[in-house]
Amino acid sequence: MTIQTALARSNACSPIARAMARKATGRAANDNGIVGHAGTDDQLLHAALRHFGEHGLRAADEARKLAEAAFFSGDRQSYNWWLGICSTLDRRLASRTMRKLTHI
Repeated sequence: MTIQTALARSNACSPIARAMARKATGRAANDNGIVGHAGTDDQLLHAALRHFGEHGLRAADEARKLAEAAFFSGDRQSYNWWLGICSTLDRRLASRTMRKLTHI
């Protein structure tokens, strides 16, 4: 009687696994557009990181509050700065804030 041995087969290399596998996406998209803020990108990034270090996960909301306060006091430069920091931390929140304030 002969004994036949089959080579071990990996499930990852099976034809079904290859057919069902998703194709890798081409290139990653860069969504770091500029919302319109004062200062250079590096200055803003460093300020946003410092702000995040002080306030943690609520940093974007704190930046939004400061941007709103600056807007209502008429300080356009501070408004742009804090909105830029808010945008760096949470782009959606900054966009909602900008839309809300421009409709006032």
